[in-house]
Amino acid sequence: MRTEKLDTIAIEMRNVHKAFGERKILKGMNIKVKKGETMVIVGPSGTGKSVSLKHLTGLLDPDEGECFIFDESISFCDEKKKKKLRSKLGVLFQSGALINWLTVYENVALPLREHKIADGEELDQIVMEKLKWLDLVPAKDTLPGNISGGMKKRVGLARALTSRPEIVMYDEPTSGLDPVMSNVINDLVIRMQKELGLTSIVVTHDMSSAYRIADRISFLYEGQVLFCGTSDDLQKSADPVIQQFIHGRTEGPMILDHSELKVSKSR
Repeated sequence: MRTEKLDTIAIEMRNVHKAFGERKILKGMNIKVKKGETMVIVGPSGTGKSVSLKHLTGLLDPDEGECFIFDESISFCDEKKKKKLRSKLGVLFQSGALINWLTVYENVALPLREHKIADGEELDQIVMEKLKWLDLVPAKDTLPGNISGGMKKRVGLARALTSRPEIVMYDEPTSGLDPVMSNVINDLVIRMQKELGLTSIVVTHDMSSAYRIADRISFLYEGQVLFCGTSDDLQKSADPVIQQFIHGRTEGPMILDHSELKVSKSR
């Protein structure tokens, strides 16, 4: 992965708190992602990973704290400013979020048409460039129902790249894929960082993917960042919660209670 010094902060959460009713999800989230790096966010289900992405894209405003895109707040601002900041972002949703009645080409072109970024020959040039880059040209006239799960992810990624974002966020990009296709997606994340200089934030439960693509890994637990550092440092961590999670152990300080992982009193 990249080794040069990276100083510019591309995206940041500062002391973010969020509750839904009585349930507190984020309890002081602090995270900084440097320009050009790949930050992977891992942790047990229900600890705030997807909620964090929604805050970073401005879909949710925090109860307390603030989120920033290149040092501009995306929290508590009007829709015009949020739209401006979102133009710097591309998002790959877990399912790909393709529209079933549109072809691959039409799905990729959709953001350009909706936001009136381009039309005519310019639109076609941008779309075909992304389709070629992701090896999707043979499927350009195919409907999403007739392509594989891995190809759907690539189409979603092509669509996310059409607006030429500076930051790309991935929500479980290898979920539901076999190991070979998972590595295809992992290689694309690495390639985009190297060739396009993109900043990436990846939410995943796939630890093999996390180790492969991450410059740094943030481990979320109970609405906070319990650890942030390199893959090697994560694996060497003495924290029993981290060790239980990364090795998938059923025994340890985390106990299963009504489908939510909680820390036992013995920690």
